[in-house]
Amino acid sequence: MPSPTWTFRTASLTLDQARIIAIINLTPDSFYDGGSAGDSASDSGPALHAAARAVADGAHILDLGAESTRPGASSVDESTQLARLLPVIRAIRASRDTALSNIPISIDTTRAAVARAAIDAGADIINDVSAGTDDAQMLSVMAASQPGVILMHRLVKPAQDRFSDQYAQPPQYQDVVAEVGDYLRQRVRAALDAGVRADSILIDPGLGFGKSVEDNLALIRGTSRLLDIARQAAPVAGLLSALSRKSFVGRVSLGRDSQPSERLPGTLALSLQHLSRGARIFRVHDVKAHVAILQPAGLE
Repeated sequence: MPSPTWTFRTASLTLDQARIIAIINLTPDSFYDGGSAGDSASDSGPALHAAARAVADGAHILDLGAESTRPGASSVDESTQLARLLPVIRAIRASRDTALSNIPISIDTTRAAVARAAIDAGADIINDVSAGTDDAQMLSVMAASQPGVILMHRLVKPAQDRFSDQYAQPPQYQDVVAEVGDYLRQRVRAALDAGVRADSILIDPGLGFGKSVEDNLALIRGTSRLLDIARQAAPVAGLLSALSRKSFVGRVSLGRDSQPSERLPGTLALSLQHLSRGARIFRVHDVKAHVAILQPAGLE
């Protein structure tokens, strides 16, 4: 059976091996690097440098985020997101390094106006953690421009959420895989009804978003089942793994509260497990380490 292909705008990516999306945070309050790419609204240089390094390390896609989605994060208005995003997109596309200037760009946003402007500036993929529910125009933007699409499950908005290992009362699911899968199936159906192509869609179980530590592990183990449920709506391209350095990773690998800087070994171990369960696209902070461990592993 041929490998699935993820299609976006004028390009596609065959999922015959692990593919790496590099996280480039353009915010001052991300949970991991706290805005190490600088204030791109005034200087796109640090972000451009981070993007070039990710490409050199083997990234297949860059994911630019102008609004933190960590638990407790406040929303960021559209004008601020655009001020952070557009200079970086334009700088990447204008780079003399063709590997950098031609790399697919994903935009992490829930706002339709931000997504539309980013696509017009040269982005290729819309990564919406609300799966098109925060902004009624988002699915229309996705359908009109035919980018790649990532639809994620979350239980509540980030401002109301907690880190996976810090819930006083963990979220309640009867069957987390079935419930997350059914939600994603419904959102895939909504995207299709709006005119989005099935082969442009990735589903994302939203590891760390409204899930306990055990819920996250169950979703990793249930990857094949999640895909089967979502594909009842349409043959989506695949499933995104986005567990990089999250709190549950530290709790599982270290057995205690931890800092993001301590979580790389656990991230790599769980990413390798997620690959074996059927994930093919990995959104990560550490590109070189993931390329080294995931691509030689092959596919089962």
